Amino acid sequence: MPTQKVPVKHYQELAKNFPGVMAALENMGVAIREAGPITEKTAELIQLAGAAAAQMEGSVHSHTRRALQAGAVPAEIYQTLLLLISTIGFPKVSAAITWAQDILKKKNIRPAKKK
Repeated sequence: MPTQKVPVKHYQELAKNFPGVMAALENMGVAIREAGPITEKTAELIQLAGAAAAQMEGSVHSHTRRALQAGAVPAEIYQTLLLLISTIGFPKVSAAITWAQDILKKKNIRPAKKK
């Protein structure tokens, strides 16, 4: 798991009110990540794709942030989302890209221009 996690306010509130449940959830995530050879960056990109497919704006924000922390570059984030066009459709991918851009813009990260 990323060494530096920045939980959102809602997550912090859940952890305060349901510490055992949230600890179990985090432990499950650690166990799943340790169960196989997928890198942290790849795991975050997979979860980003899942969040985009489910149209979960907060999760797209979270996994974009976590993918960057795990070493992903903007081009990888964009490609991860663009790969979904034939699966979930352009409008849903377009929405997910705007959510990912919320995070990229906050971090002042701009995509590299193609030559």
